Amino acid sequence: MNINKDIRSYIINNFKNDKKETLRNAIEGSIEEQDEITLPGMGVFLEIIWKDADKELQDKMLNIIMDRLKLEKQN
Repeated sequence: MNINKDIRSYIINNFKNDKKETLRNAIEGSIEEQDEITLPGMGVFLEIIWKDADKELQDKMLNIIMDRLKLEKQN
């Protein structure tokens, strides 16, 4: 059993037929709750975005992450 593949498959299958608002609520709820159990799902979402993003969007995402990490270090 490959748990990483199983998690990816579960997350994708769980959300693939949902509406945009359902996905938005899942993401925002995960962020608000700061529940560690939702992190694998957020990782799957990031992977999906990353694979379809061009270099410009990838660089923008990296800059956002880097800027945010710098802010977190200050707190």
